[in-house]
Amino acid sequence: MLSGFGNSHSSEALPGALPIGQNSPQKCPLGLYAEQLSGSSFTAPRESNRRSWLYRIRPSVMHSRFTPLSEDASPSFCGEFTKLTADPNQMRWFPLPLLSNADAAPDTAQTDFISGLLTMAGSGDAGGINHSGLSILMYSCNVSMKNRAMSNADGEMLIVPQIGTLDIQTEMGRLVVKPNEICVIPRGVRFSIKVDSPSRGYILEVFGGQFKLPELGPIGSNGLANARDFLYPVAAFEDIDLPDGGFEIVNKFGGRLFSCKLNHSPFDVVAWHGNLAPFKYDLSRFNVINTVSYDHPDPSIFTVLTCSSESAPGVALADFVIFPPRWMVAENTFRPPYFHRNVMTEFMGMIWGKYDAKVGFQAGGASLHSCMSPHGPDEPTFTAASAATLAPRKFEEGLAFMFETNQLLKLTKFALDAPHRDVDYQKNWQSMPKLFKL
Repeated sequence: MLSGFGNSHSSEALPGALPIGQNSPQKCPLGLYAEQLSGSSFTAPRESNRRSWLYRIRPSVMHSRFTPLSEDASPSFCGEFTKLTADPNQMRWFPLPLLSNADAAPDTAQTDFISGLLTMAGSGDAGGINHSGLSILMYSCNVSMKNRAMSNADGEMLIVPQIGTLDIQTEMGRLVVKPNEICVIPRGVRFSIKVDSPSRGYILEVFGGQFKLPELGPIGSNGLANARDFLYPVAAFEDIDLPDGGFEIVNKFGGRLFSCKLNHSPFDVVAWHGNLAPFKYDLSRFNVINTVSYDHPDPSIFTVLTCSSESAPGVALADFVIFPPRWMVAENTFRPPYFHRNVMTEFMGMIWGKYDAKVGFQAGGASLHSCMSPHGPDEPTFTAASAATLAPRKFEEGLAFMFETNQLLKLTKFALDAPHRDVDYQKNWQSMPKLFKL
C-alpha cells in the first residue's frame, strides 16, 4: 500500500511500465496506452488540482453505447432531489435488514453492490447546471459484482462498511475495506466490489466536490486524522478478454444509471502516477481531541474528512464526523451531547455498539436531524447522565458517525415508507421531566 493523503503517488505492476520524464511519449513502455484521468479542471489551483496518469493495455473508450439501466435494477435509486418535499421532523430508522447468505442458500435473491444501493436523502441535482449537492445512500448486498463495474460521473463516494468486508478492485489497484474502516472512490474511477458474506453499510456522495482533511486551526500541526494513515492501492492489472460484451460498466451520470458493454476487463492498468486515486482509512487511527476541563465540545473536533461549500469559509457541503472510543474527563459537566438546534443537517449512522446519547440507536440504523429541528439525548440518557458520578471514564461501547451538511436534505419515498423506519421516534423526548423549581 501507498500512504499519505493527497500525495502524488506512483506505482507499477511491471518494472519499466511507467514512462520516465514525461507523461505521454510517442510510444509508451510495454506497448501501453497513456490516459489521463482528471478530477478537477485543468486550471484549478495547484492545491486543489487532482489528476492521475494511467498506463493501460487498452484505452477505456473501447466500450459499446451507453443505454439507460432499468429502474428495476436499483428501485430506490434517486439522483434529483429538487422535486422532493422537505420534512422537518426528526427521523430514525432501525437497522436495514440483512439479505440472506446467497452462498448458503443459492435460491435466495442475488443482490450485488449496485443492485443493493438504497437512496435515503439528498439535496441538489447531480445533473443540474451548478452540479452541486449530495446524496446519502445505504447498501445491502449478498453477492459479488461479477464481470461488472461501476463508475460515478456525478461525484465522489465515501463508503462506510457496517457489516461485511468489501474487497474493492479499482483501476489503480485493490483496497480491502473492513468495518471500522472507510474508503473514498473518486469521481470517474471504475470499481468492482466482492463480498464473502451478506454486507451492509452507508455511503456519502458529494456532487462536484472532493473530500479533504479539515484545517486544524489552533489545534496546531498534529491531531485528528493524520495524513500518513490514509492508504492508497498499488498497481495490479488483469489482462482478460471477455467476448460478446462479457463485461458491464454501470455509469452514474446526471443522477441516472447507464450501462455499456466491454469485451475485456477494465482493470487493465499496469502502472499509474498522480494524486487522484481511491484510498482507505482505519478509524481507530483517529487522534481524538477532547476537553480536559469542562463542557462538551462541538462535534466539529471529531471531523475526519470535509468537503467545502461555496457559501462561506468554514461552512461545509459535507463533513464526515466520528464519535469513537475516548476519555470523558470534564468536571461539573453534562457529558453526553447537549440539546441543540443547528443550521447544519445531521444524518447519523452506527457502525458498532451503542451511542452515548440515545438508548435506542442501534448498529446499522440511522437518524436524521434537519436544520433547526431540535434534538438531543433521550430521557433515559438525560436522567442517567444528570446523576452520574463525574469520575474520569473511557467510553468504549461503540462507534457512531455523522454526515453533516449545510444543505436541506430531502427524503426519498423509500426512506419515508421503509418498514424499518421508527415512526415513534419523537416519543423518546415526551417523558422528559419538568425539573424547574423556584
